[in-house]
Amino acid sequence: MSTPFADRPWLASYADGVPADIELPTTSLSDVIDETARRYRRRPALQFFGAETSYGELAESIERVAEGLRKLGVSKGDRVAIVLPNCPQHVIAFYAVLRLGAVVVEHNPIYTARELRHQFEDHGARVVIAWDKVVDTIRAFPADIPVDAIVAVNLTEAMPLTTRIALSLPVKRARESRAAITTKLRGTGFTRWADVAASRRLSASQPRPTVDDLAVLLYTSGTTGTPKGVMLTHRNLRANALQGRAWVPGLTEGRETFYAVLPMFHAYGLTLCLTFAMSIGARLVLFPRFDLDLVLSAAKRTPPTFLPAVPPVYDRLARAARDGASSLKSIRFAISGAMSLPVATVERWEEAIGGYLVEGYGMTESSPVALGNPIGPTRRPGTVGVPFPSTHIRVIDEHGEDVGPDTPGELLLKGPQVFGGYWQRPEETAATLTPDGWLRTGDIVVVSPDGFVKVVDRVKELIITGGYNVSPSEVEESLLGHPDVREAAVVGLSRSGGAEQVAAAVVLREGAVFDEASIRDYAKQVLADYKVPRRVIAVDELPRSLIGKVLRREVRELFKR
Repeated sequence: MSTPFADRPWLASYADGVPADIELPTTSLSDVIDETARRYRRRPALQFFGAETSYGELAESIERVAEGLRKLGVSKGDRVAIVLPNCPQHVIAFYAVLRLGAVVVEHNPIYTARELRHQFEDHGARVVIAWDKVVDTIRAFPADIPVDAIVAVNLTEAMPLTTRIALSLPVKRARESRAAITTKLRGTGFTRWADVAASRRLSASQPRPTVDDLAVLLYTSGTTGTPKGVMLTHRNLRANALQGRAWVPGLTEGRETFYAVLPMFHAYGLTLCLTFAMSIGARLVLFPRFDLDLVLSAAKRTPPTFLPAVPPVYDRLARAARDGASSLKSIRFAISGAMSLPVATVERWEEAIGGYLVEGYGMTESSPVALGNPIGPTRRPGTVGVPFPSTHIRVIDEHGEDVGPDTPGELLLKGPQVFGGYWQRPEETAATLTPDGWLRTGDIVVVSPDGFVKVVDRVKELIITGGYNVSPSEVEESLLGHPDVREAAVVGLSRSGGAEQVAAAVVLREGAVFDEASIRDYAKQVLADYKVPRRVIAVDELPRSLIGKVLRREVRELFKR
């Protein structure tokens, strides 16, 4: 189909050495990790609080854990849930599941029992690899969510001996630190990670996955607000890693150091760290969560060269570098995503650290990266850049007709990284993917004549906070469970640094007295912390259209007033 952007005018802005198209992958992610391990066997693959794992050791651990999972009943096509923060066990588990031809289902380990339960009801995984602090939550699932096996992961087992000794000291600070990262499990109903990892190597005759097999399910609110599983194949994820590699021709394979401050259960962290970094033989320094002091301390021992992150992280690191806490000048490449990148943050970063900080764009349904600013002088701060190699775009109006440059419309994407549909949701798939494979993003954009894309609005009402998508309807439904709340409307309020703040306007039941703390405390029991409204106000009635739809723009005005 011919479109106003069919001739790809953005190719002229590509950095030197970036191809117009990538060679499409023909092998699976499992094959990629094996090839990397053969090429860089003795080089460090993972670093966790200073403890290093070589690529040879990583490959060996993957084969052993794969065999352990096979003995637990995992076979081709089975869904296996991973509920872990960033840690070596997460990387090993991810590739071990894929080695069996099974499907990884990633979960946020800070989700509440209610949130996890809803996802398990949808995907039906019977084997779970979970942080030991989450095991009791999973063991408490009702009988109608059957789980055959839980593999409990103690993060401290991947730490250096000196760190483990320090955490075991009988002093208050050590006890508090230990309690934050592990717990003592009692009873039955779980298997320890160490026992699974002690298995013999998987038989070489075990069939390998193919490039077209389903690899990962990632849950997202997508474009409609209802959490659903995005189905990504080995081809989707491999293609996006290859596109990322092509986008940064200055990388040296086997020599780079990536910092994994992004959670790997999120599409952005998964692709940039779990697949892209591993595919080029990089050292991946893992952080369970972003901690400024921890990152600065690690940078003194193992300087990073590539940092994928979100704007608030870049802002804090730039300020720390400006104040002399660390130079961080080893970072040659910095790619921001998940939320709007303020120009002020770019200027602060490049002044304090040097090198380019560029913004990209994507969504879980595109594995996730689809657009990026060129890493070079042609980049354009304030835009999300241009389409990646082998990626095409269209912009359509409300009637579905293509529009040309400088005209607002909904962005559509097409490329090898675009997903094949939502797990067991054909209607939602049909609403998001056109019959000829175009992904409707739900974002309103303006494209310049030379192909740079600027996001100007969102068709979807998702709130982006801390790099995560928050569905207003999900938060609203939760608030309605509070005995004093009759109606609720949830919106995102703009904050400095490009993020948004979750805020709720509520209508109280007759006779109820407004108590903001009570409503927020209730929300904390049923929602992950980042979804909990930071502000709650009471109103007599919600602003609505003539057909009764809540007018979120007017709700935002209530907070301004």
